[in-house]
Amino acid sequence: MALAVIAGGVVLGVGTAVTLAVWNDSEFATGTFSSGHFDLEGSTDGAAFDSSPTAPGKTLTFALDADAMSPGAVAYAPFAVQLSSDSDYAAAVTLAQQIGGTIGANLSYSVYDVGTFGATCSADAPPTGTALVADRAATATGTVDAFDLTAAATPVNLCFVVTAGSELAQGATGTITWEFAGASGVALP
Repeated sequence: MALAVIAGGVVLGVGTAVTLAVWNDSEFATGTFSSGHFDLEGSTDGAAFDSSPTAPGKTLTFALDADAMSPGAVAYAPFAVQLSSDSDYAAAVTLAQQIGGTIGANLSYSVYDVGTFGATCSADAPPTGTALVADRAATATGTVDAFDLTAAATPVNLCFVVTAGSELAQGATGTITWEFAGASGVALP
């Protein structure tokens, strides 16, 4: 008798499981995703652009004896920054710098948007207007807001203006390495 009750319970349990399975249902949906592309590029001639994501990056060509500066001397160098042609997002660009050697303690710089590459970036044709970055000490820390890039493959043509301070010692040498850092913004049209 006990075996009959157990056998009946097993059959009842199997019947219940089958009944529950009939009432189960599923619906699936799948989304496909991929990330966009975001890349800053630079140029020292205004024509050939590529990425230099690590220091020291590209070598700027400074005019007017940047290798023999004296107190009050000013040196100029053009540079351009753009979003790569396959970038999907606008960029807010900041600028920071790091010095190497001893000369940086007595240098300051300004950065101008000059419109056309190298057009007004020399002692004969110095940049005019409001500087994007004005009279920043080469020893300054942190970043400064520089400019926005709002279209792919559309460069901002810059002029670096480096000025030697009155305390510049003879025989000082060194480098300034600038970092343009872009933070992605809105999607480009």
